[in-house]
Amino acid sequence: MNEGRKEIIQFVFVLIGFVFLVKLFFIQIVEDSYKNLADVNAIRKEVQYPIRGIIKDRNGKLIVYNNPEFDLMIILREVKNLDSARFCQVFEIDQQQLRALFKSFQTEIRNRKANELQPYPFIRQLSNYDLARIQDRIDEFRGFFIQVRTTRAYASTAAANAIGYVSEISKRQLDNQKEHIYRQGDYTGQSGIEAYYEEYLRGTRGVKYLMRNKDGVIKGAYEDGKYDTLSVPGQDLTSTIDLTLQEYGEFLLKGKAGSIIAIEPATGEILSMVSGPSYDPNLLTGKNYSENYVLISNDSLKPLFNRPLMAQYRPGSIFKVAQAMVALQEGVITPETRIRCDRSIINCHGAHTNEDLRGAITNSCNPYFREVLRRMLQKGKANNPFDDTRIGLEEWDKHIMSFGFGKRLGIDLPNEKRGLVPSPAYYDRAYTGRPWKFSNIYSLAIGEGENLVVPLQMANFAATIANKGYYITPHLVKSIGNSGVPLPQYIARHYTTIDSANFRVAADAMQQVVESGTAQYRAKLKDIVVCGKTGTVQNEPKADHSVFIAYAPAVNPKIAISVYVEFSGQGGRAAASIASLMIEKYLLGGTQRPNIEDYVLKGKFE
Repeated sequence: MNEGRKEIIQFVFVLIGFVFLVKLFFIQIVEDSYKNLADVNAIRKEVQYPIRGIIKDRNGKLIVYNNPEFDLMIILREVKNLDSARFCQVFEIDQQQLRALFKSFQTEIRNRKANELQPYPFIRQLSNYDLARIQDRIDEFRGFFIQVRTTRAYASTAAANAIGYVSEISKRQLDNQKEHIYRQGDYTGQSGIEAYYEEYLRGTRGVKYLMRNKDGVIKGAYEDGKYDTLSVPGQDLTSTIDLTLQEYGEFLLKGKAGSIIAIEPATGEILSMVSGPSYDPNLLTGKNYSENYVLISNDSLKPLFNRPLMAQYRPGSIFKVAQAMVALQEGVITPETRIRCDRSIINCHGAHTNEDLRGAITNSCNPYFREVLRRMLQKGKANNPFDDTRIGLEEWDKHIMSFGFGKRLGIDLPNEKRGLVPSPAYYDRAYTGRPWKFSNIYSLAIGEGENLVVPLQMANFAATIANKGYYITPHLVKSIGNSGVPLPQYIARHYTTIDSANFRVAADAMQQVVESGTAQYRAKLKDIVVCGKTGTVQNEPKADHSVFIAYAPAVNPKIAISVYVEFSGQGGRAAASIASLMIEKYLLGGTQRPNIEDYVLKGKFE
């Protein structure tokens, strides 16, 4: 009996020992979960952030570059016996700030259900000075280490709205990303070129694995760097912007609301894109980003509002040039057609009475273009005047939209607006089913009424006239990396529905506008033939907007431009003055009319 019991007990011990041996075999040889857990404690994974691509102007001048910055990272599980007084002394913060940092960090960890063994930023964007002060003391605080990355810096404060800014990716952006490239704490372009070309600028992150001892002290690369990967820098961009011209444009528009857009007609390259008022891009980088962003975004002058793309105005009299070409194409007038300036129908200005087409553009005759639009919209294709106007407006729309109006041109920036070319469907909605005809909508003839354009479209229109019938989509980047070319969509030509011969008539008239018409006093240049058109955009009850488009020289044009200056009256004053100075600066390398420059800077446009 006792012998049998003894054998049973021995068998049990042997069985238990066998079970332990089997389990030990699986732990050490087969399963790697325990090894991985040990590795997690012995190995620190450090992200190697790539250098973001720089941005240069068309002549190689630096616009945006990178400065090193440093984040204090924390691995919460490893923080033990923290000497808070010493920590506050080293990092020059007080106990209250330290508690707030821990509370904020722990809340973020909970909200994201994150791993407490994963490194997270604790204090962001330490400067070189901060690093020099703390780098020999960081080992005193277990669970903390320094992560190196770069932040944006600016060689010039110009073109802030065109270039855009970079900041930490938001939770919404993280949640909505499709390719899962970004992680918490990563930076991304938020506006402008920085946002549109993000995939080229950002580069690819690398990773480094470091061995550490039980006290968390780094002892070198894990397995001699076998598993490390190098970061890949982002690609540099060459912008189309002429930085000197851009800075001059911002100088001229200082203290004013409006926009300046200059384009090279042959390529669609944007030479200058000024939005006023603007902001200093240096304010949206570094540790004070959040505080400065709140101040800038709450500014009543809206410096973050990119007027060249987002402001929608009535085009005013500059739209008469488009009306003229559509009418020529439709055959309802010829260049020699004369129409009496009947001011009992619609008001006009200047001493003219019975102009032909060129004279009507030169003198900006309102009754002339009202009659021209009537002929386009009432051709007698239907007996009913309402149906006849509808048919005419549909044909008019097709021509007008071929210039790039009423739609996004497709510039390489986010947030471009469409403007508005009213269609029959638009008026059906506006009149809630009631009939409408030409007499209800004739203000379209002079660029008022329901017409809306963005300044970019008007600059593109000037470039289209300069090219005698086509445009290349305006763009701000002419080369990605060493490619020497822009993206493919910024090479193709887009032709209008208007014959090139009709553009020559418009060009002749625009030359007369500057030589002897509404722009002669401030837009005319001594050695350069400028073709332009003024516009005064109604803005009741406030002052009118001053508008001007132009291109130069008349033969083989090198620059096309639009200028909008809000609340500044007639187009031949503020806008024409600024446009002619920009043309002079670009083509001659300087300006030779200090009186006109002084007139613009004083801002009293009388």
